[in-house]
Amino acid sequence: MGKKATKAADNMYYQARYEASKTNSDFSSREKASELLNMDRTRLARIELESVTPYPEEVLAMSKIYNSPELYNSYCARECPIGKMTVKEVMIDDFDRLALKVLGSLKDIDNLRMSLIAISEDGIISENERPTFHAILDSLEKISTNAKALQLWAIKNIHIEE
Repeated sequence: MGKKATKAADNMYYQARYEASKTNSDFSSREKASELLNMDRTRLARIELESVTPYPEEVLAMSKIYNSPELYNSYCARECPIGKMTVKEVMIDDFDRLALKVLGSLKDIDNLRMSLIAISEDGIISENERPTFHAILDSLEKISTNAKALQLWAIKNIHIEE
């Protein structure tokens, strides 16, 4: 890409195309990228300039062709009405950092297991068990988020399929 666009510089779809252009010059122009995406050039421009929200199929196509799996995670977390309520956006770090985050979030898994067993023995979550239960849910969310980030890293860097 010759120069970085100023109006679209903060847009995640533009940023993904810009990163992809570093290894494939076909993505250095919207014209060529839109051809490869089977998308109208003006539609791609409007997506990158945030005047329209892309369709899920367009996000999947950009994610695949730009090798940017974080796009669909971000789309679901930011744009999709259902995803906004159910999907947590994750950030892809370097492998070693992600591995440490996953291992760190798993360090108390035995305590979580024992606490969950204790809470569930009678089939009721009593008022005094609620704080512990919320802590368990928070820990599980952290494990899930770290695992998802590691999975997206793997899709992007070693090209495993989700």
